[in-house]
Amino acid sequence: MSVMLNSILLQAQAPSAVPQLLIMVGMFIVMYFFLLRPQSKRAKEQKKFTESISAGEKIVTTAGIHAVINRVNEDGTLQIEVSRGTFMIIDRSAVSMEMTNAFRKKTEGTAVAAK
Repeated sequence: MSVMLNSILLQAQAPSAVPQLLIMVGMFIVMYFFLLRPQSKRAKEQKKFTESISAGEKIVTTAGIHAVINRVNEDGTLQIEVSRGTFMIIDRSAVSMEMTNAFRKKTEGTAVAAK
């Protein structure tokens, strides 16, 4: 009996590596579509936003500073007016697209409600 059991066990084939490979490929595909692709899309939108800002626009920086753009400099910096007569120079990348858009929606909502 034990000889027959040993011969059956020795004849069993090794498991295939294909299912494991498919699982790994599937994990990379899921990671690409749920993590990498949306992040690169957001980065492109942020870059487009920072390139499109101009003088006179109200912005919010990543540090939470609310200001109005006074001048767009040639070296990629912005001169902003924080309060009347108080100016700061910041880099374009310091302007937050999400916070600026939220601020604009909030102020448009209050302006419509005030009318």
